[in-house]
Amino acid sequence: MVDVYHPKTLEEALQFRSSTGAVPFSGGTDIMVRYRTSHGVLPDLPWPIVLLGHLKELQYLRLRKGSLCIGAETTLTDVMDHELTPPLLKQAIGLMAAPALRNLGTLAGNIGNASPAGDAVCALIALDASIELASPRGRRVVSLDLFIVGPGRTILAEDELITEIIVPIGEGHISWYKKVGTRRANALSKLSVSADWAVDDNVLTHVRIALGAVAPVVLRCRDIEDDMTGMKLPEIALQREDLMNRYKCSITPIDDQRSSAAYRKQAASNLVGAVLDEMTGGR
Repeated sequence: MVDVYHPKTLEEALQFRSSTGAVPFSGGTDIMVRYRTSHGVLPDLPWPIVLLGHLKELQYLRLRKGSLCIGAETTLTDVMDHELTPPLLKQAIGLMAAPALRNLGTLAGNIGNASPAGDAVCALIALDASIELASPRGRRVVSLDLFIVGPGRTILAEDELITEIIVPIGEGHISWYKKVGTRRANALSKLSVSADWAVDDNVLTHVRIALGAVAPVVLRCRDIEDDMTGMKLPEIALQREDLMNRYKCSITPIDDQRSSAAYRKQAASNLVGAVLDEMTGGR
């Protein structure tokens, strides 16, 4: 028998989490599949859970200091349909699951699952998202690309919950997204690439490129981004092959049931090239 805690408030949820070590349970779209048993039998979970999806105080989308702040229990559907959600995130969510799953699933659940193939995570990292973590000890904000440290592994403390996702709204930014999967939606990615950049007077002033399912965590090459920032677009076009090769050297995929490592490495490199072509107008 699994112990299930049903808090009335966030404060009570944090107390349950702290005192029992109960695992956070949001929409359950990942955990229910991972621990499924025979047909008609409830999943056999190896630890207690604390239910969070019903907490209204974690269901919101609001603009604050130039960022879209998303409550951890806001459904993927509500995030996708909101007028302030960046197009890159809308596109990623629209391709990551069937509508019924989007009505249950949450960004916090996708983040906490810590899969390197997480489509929404890839987009959020390209958007420079951060997350707020809360515990009875207080709250802290961490960059999303520092929160996940390996497949299924995060820096979430045993008494913490994800309470908010913070997504900067970049004025004049351009975005690009591509998911490679066995079907258009409702399938785990073979790989995905998300990019967000800004140009001023033919100079690249901001760039983030994130690659999913090609390394133990969603991959960002900050050194390459730093080198590209401040370059004129024709310079980037001239260095296209070198930039692609630098990314290719950082890509360390695995073979699994969805794809081979060799395919992922070459396809990801090609998609980086496609991002650069879009950025420079194919110069």
